[in-house]
Amino acid sequence: MAKDGELLLPDRHPQAELFICEVADAVLKSDMASMEHPIFSMSKTPDYKVRRYKAGNVSLVIEPGTHGIATIYDKDVLIYAISKLMKLRNEGHQISRYVSFTAYDFLVFSNRRTNGSAYDSLKGALSRLDGTRIRTNIKTNGEEQWSAFGLIDGATIRRSSSSGRVLEWGVTLSEWLFNAVLAQEVLTLAPDYFRLRKPLERRVYEVGRKHCGHQRKWGVSLDKLHLKCGSTGPLKMFRYRVRELIETNHLPDYSVTYDAAKDVLWFHNRQTMAPHNRLPSPTYTLTSEGYDKARKAAPGWDVYVLEQEWRRWMAESHAEAPKSPDRAFAGFCRKWFEREGRP
Repeated sequence: MAKDGELLLPDRHPQAELFICEVADAVLKSDMASMEHPIFSMSKTPDYKVRRYKAGNVSLVIEPGTHGIATIYDKDVLIYAISKLMKLRNEGHQISRYVSFTAYDFLVFSNRRTNGSAYDSLKGALSRLDGTRIRTNIKTNGEEQWSAFGLIDGATIRRSSSSGRVLEWGVTLSEWLFNAVLAQEVLTLAPDYFRLRKPLERRVYEVGRKHCGHQRKWGVSLDKLHLKCGSTGPLKMFRYRVRELIETNHLPDYSVTYDAAKDVLWFHNRQTMAPHNRLPSPTYTLTSEGYDKARKAAPGWDVYVLEQEWRRWMAESHAEAPKSPDRAFAGFCRKWFEREGRP
């Protein structure tokens, strides 16, 4: 087992703001859908298996391209693109699906080495992101997409014909993913996310960040976590790896404990999120009629738990104040039920 100082990758670029001013102060953002559902492979070797996932009313099929399914490390490219787009949007700029960047900026931003193999690795990531195809009914920005589509709609590496020097890297996000950005269906990640060494550590953190959020604690059964992580290994091996994670207990933002009697992993908020993440809960008033509508929209769910989720989402997404809080909350509960089904 790694020593305490080795649990996280070293901070390879502690003075990144001196070199990548354009995105150095961008807050790490990821789309909620890929934090909720296992879209990316956790394998470090090429994964060519068609992956099928179903939870509640949500169905998901991920099909590999010639280079295999995109990995959770390849997702760093999308986190970079989403973070950059959200920063530009918050500054009042127009944004589009096409995101241009320099490879060096991306490598520093995502805490990677900047040697020659790192550039080759980035090119491979773009190939896997472009080749991975998805069929799903997961909604983004109120839209449901059933046809196959890629995580990105293409990538570009533009070189000078005379010098051979790379002039620009670019990636075009899929409409599905760009819709999530437009709807602000994104969440902030801990700065140390890119320092997590293992795929499972990153995935478990994502699940905790999505579901626990700013709550004091949140629990999930091991078999459901196994499903959410998209682990292809047996549950027995998954338990062993989660037990290792509990022993080291080094995830950012959350500590984790295990309730053996209930077979539940608990996430406990460390209260270490940056001040800009600790947003006040909107003080929208819900009526008894609003709660009744919410119960009908999400039968079987505790509407007071869903209310916490709704208020957290409203705060973190900086959503505009709804004209009718009751209607907005019921709509949130309806979408929740469509994604999660019955508890």
